[in-house]
Amino acid sequence: MLVSGVAGLVSGACSMAIGEFVSVYAQYDIEVAQIKRTRRDDGDGGSGDRSSLPSPTMGAGASALAFATGAALPLLSGGFVRTWAGRVAAVCAASSVGLAGFGVLGAYLGGASAVRSGARVLVGGWLAMATTYGALKLFGVHGA
Repeated sequence: MLVSGVAGLVSGACSMAIGEFVSVYAQYDIEVAQIKRTRRDDGDGGSGDRSSLPSPTMGAGASALAFATGAALPLLSGGFVRTWAGRVAAVCAASSVGLAGFGVLGAYLGGASAVRSGARVLVGGWLAMATTYGALKLFGVHGA
């Protein structure tokens, strides 16, 4: 279980990083094109402020780190529990604490409501877990 969990953590982190890189790079390209259009339309040839543009590499790294951190919490909490029911309880509890905690942290960093953000991320995570569980049951995967 630990090996497959670590493999899922690594592949998920890579997937998130690549998705974030592509997304931020697309945003970067759009903003560079907008700067060029503005320069051309203004006719002043002035330089646009590229230092304020998003960094695709930093976005990818942050996304991979966030995914790996979030995935490690339930993996470590349930990876060493022998009974199936105990493992499910440990993973659900650790995941719930992690989801709410990351929601509150995001709200703190963004200056938003901690309660609303924590609840939103927690409920969204629960829906994602329930959907995954349902898909596993639908396909008859054992242990789900």
